[in-house]
Amino acid sequence: MFADIAKKLPFMLAATLALAACQPKEAAAPAGDNASAAAPAPADKVYNVAMNANFPPFESTTTGGEIVGFDVDIMNAMAEAGGFKVKYKNQPWDGIFATLTSGENDILISGITITEERKQTMSFSAPYFEVKQVILVPKGQDIKLADDLKNLDRVGVTTGTTADTAAQKILGATSTKIARFESLPLVIKDVENGGVQAMISDSAVVAHYIKNNSDEGFTMVEVPDFPKEEYGIAVRKEDTELLKLMDESLQKIRESGEYDRIYSKYFAQ
Repeated sequence: MFADIAKKLPFMLAATLALAACQPKEAAAPAGDNASAAAPAPADKVYNVAMNANFPPFESTTTGGEIVGFDVDIMNAMAEAGGFKVKYKNQPWDGIFATLTSGENDILISGITITEERKQTMSFSAPYFEVKQVILVPKGQDIKLADDLKNLDRVGVTTGTTADTAAQKILGATSTKIARFESLPLVIKDVENGGVQAMISDSAVVAHYIKNNSDEGFTMVEVPDFPKEEYGIAVRKEDTELLKLMDESLQKIRESGEYDRIYSKYFAQ
């Protein structure tokens, strides 16, 4: 009997090896102390969201330092709809785009106009707001057309914004009539003090200011020379999955009616 087994043993071994070769292999566990830890779910990811909180009603800060505004409410609603988390950071407008490139921030939402130039270095979500450049006219100033700005001594804008670009188109890129400020509140303060005779900015921002200062005699001139602009949410060009998440989440809050509710909160006539 043992002789028969000895004769069959090579064939039994070969069959066993062949059977083993057909079995699926288990994936090797990753090395290190965290070998058993699962990769974090998308919901565990916290995205750094940067904005320049000097642009009411889109973003501003409370006396306690909390960032509030339309953009904040929109992003919070998107985060809830899309199942992700966000952390807000108040950044100076000058240099905010660099924080995206460097990786310091993941998302920018700060009343950012989608332009062809900006699209060269970052990707934008579907538009979430439409504005146009307008002129804030103090009481006593006779301004009805964009060309009327040429008769003034100083026209205020926020540095590096589309208002700055608009002023350059009207007055010239090197015009000394253009007074540039680091933030919108600084421009408005100079308008109030008479330091500048008019200000160019986004229509929603100017309308919000006039509404909250109705007794000051300010008016808004809608200039047909200024094309409509669209705000978008910016991410790095390589972050295609994040861009998709932004678009899908924005679409969800539009379809649910949440976007309209937030819009009415800030821009109801």
